[in-house]
Amino acid sequence: MTSAALQATLADVTGTRAQDWHLVFKARYGMLAVFEASAAVRPDRRSVVTQLLTCSTAVDPILVAGLTPVYGEVSPRTFSLDPVLLRVPDAPGAVVIQHTFGLVDQASSRLLAAAAREAGAVVVEDSAHCVTRMARGADGTPLADISVHSFGVEKMLPTKFGGAIWVNPAMTDTALRDAMTTALTALSGPGLRLGLAARSYRWTRAVVGRAPGGASVGRALEKTKLYSPAVSTAEQQGRLAHGAHGATDWIARKAATALAELPAIEARRLAATDAYAAALGVDLAGQPLVRFPVLVPPGIDAGAVVKALRERDIYAGAWYRPALFPGVANPSAYAYVPGTLPVTEDLIARIVNLPTDVSAERADEIAAAYLELSR
Repeated sequence: MTSAALQATLADVTGTRAQDWHLVFKARYGMLAVFEASAAVRPDRRSVVTQLLTCSTAVDPILVAGLTPVYGEVSPRTFSLDPVLLRVPDAPGAVVIQHTFGLVDQASSRLLAAAAREAGAVVVEDSAHCVTRMARGADGTPLADISVHSFGVEKMLPTKFGGAIWVNPAMTDTALRDAMTTALTALSGPGLRLGLAARSYRWTRAVVGRAPGGASVGRALEKTKLYSPAVSTAEQQGRLAHGAHGATDWIARKAATALAELPAIEARRLAATDAYAAALGVDLAGQPLVRFPVLVPPGIDAGAVVKALRERDIYAGAWYRPALFPGVANPSAYAYVPGTLPVTEDLIARIVNLPTDVSAERADEIAAAYLELSR
């Protein structure tokens, strides 16, 4: 009953139906099932429009499914695909609307979805950073055909594993909808070792972080399937660490418990987000962001700013620098040619993100430190 209870909760929070939610071991594996179904049902549509300002694990499922990512420019205002600069290739399979840092821009999302549907593409919404929040049409119904939500590491919930895929029952292509639903429903849980890796993640991550030669220890544990890091070695090479898996009861139970705390979590992050927006003069207030993105002025080393903030015990981040964070072994394996996306590459070079799991007062202090160090 644990999985059913979680599905019911997701449905209740989002105003959808429980049977349209599918629980997965990690969100990326649910995306794999979705893209594999798309490749099978519509083999003449091989491209997926997505963005470079993202994690490699958001593109790996596209590659593993045998599809080709096509990168569009990202808006400096939304950190998502820019509908004004969007160039949709012929016969696209999907367009991915990523709510980067949890910023859901309704107007932009509607324009992107309209362009996708005009080209016959499926609209895939990446809500990994804003679990249960979705772009909506003018009538208030969910905008996407597929909506991807994460319970994983450094997302909105304190959980470390799990995800959920919502399949829109009103999807125009019913054959594709049914294929995706069948694929997701058929997913089985991970094996014993991966299940144990999820349960012991916090302890294993602490050991890897503190042990001499921790990176080597981590890679060795990866091979045994006793450790499943946030981004594996394979997932920086255009592959996935494992096949698609559904969620375990333990993952579903943890996620259900955490979802009960989501209103309080979002309230805290919203207060911090609004404090940063006011202190830094950035128009990002009004939504609970998982990180608060800022762009250092031209000529300032964003990496040096992050390092200096961390030296002051401020957990600043580099999402998403370098491109396809945390960086990939071979950009060409990801169909990426450096130098071809000047707007996005400028954002990647300058981006710094500030923690939002802090009080508003602490956010004010962090903003002041950022302003000092970014001059």
